[in-house]
Amino acid sequence: MAKKIKTKIKLQIQAGKANPAPPVGPALGQHGLQIMDFCNKFNTVTKEKGDTILPVVITVYEDKTYDFIVKAPPASELLKKASGISKGSEKPNKEKIGKITKSKLEEITKVKMPDLNAYDLESGMKIIAGTAKQMGIEIIEG
Repeated sequence: MAKKIKTKIKLQIQAGKANPAPPVGPALGQHGLQIMDFCNKFNTVTKEKGDTILPVVITVYEDKTYDFIVKAPPASELLKKASGISKGSEKPNKEKIGKITKSKLEEITKVKMPDLNAYDLESGMKIIAGTAKQMGIEIIEG
């Protein structure tokens, strides 16, 4: 018999650095979960990913057990790293603050493909290019 799902919690946590402080502690504590148990499991699974912010979906069951899925980093995080900027432009249509090559765009799209609502790499690249444009990042040939 399948376990009955109580709720799903979506968080964004730095790889290998989950701790009981907000947002993790309060989000899990209100559902009666073992916070340190989750932190240890998450940190073990993600320690190889450096300092990337990772979205995680925690499925909480009515018997107070849980499981979680770690997704690919947000496109904006990948784009910031690739272009060497710390944050997006405040006026993305007027101020371009970074550049990435088409080949780098393709790499980022391949990482994000499982999470994108796209049928093929080409349409996935258009989605990521749109995110880049909204951040003030220019896509150049190369």
